[in-house]
Amino acid sequence: MALYVALLYYDRDKYWASSPETEFSPEYREFARRATEAGVMRGGEALHPVTMSTTITVSGGEGGDVLLVDGPYAEAKEVLGGYFLLEAADLDEAIAWAVQIPAAWQGKIELRPVAPGHA
Repeated sequence: MALYVALLYYDRDKYWASSPETEFSPEYREFARRATEAGVMRGGEALHPVTMSTTITVSGGEGGDVLLVDGPYAEAKEVLGGYFLLEAADLDEAIAWAVQIPAAWQGKIELRPVAPGHA
């Protein structure tokens, strides 16, 4: 079995402008229920809006000068809105689950394998 992270991207103009609701919408709850019952889902969370982010840069390597900037690293048309961590036998199974996540039809999903030894 391999771990995959399904990164959920949404159009910046259609993503919430304030903090997300404390619960997933019914479609996300249903996906999470099915994936959990199947033993595929290992975790997942929604993220606050990109406007709440802080970008950190350390110049000169470890111990160098720290620069903090309110806001995202880059301006983008799409924003990362959340993720699911999926455990699947292979990429094909991970894709079969990822296409069921509502973000697949509301935005885009980037499916990426987790590097071994880093989970």
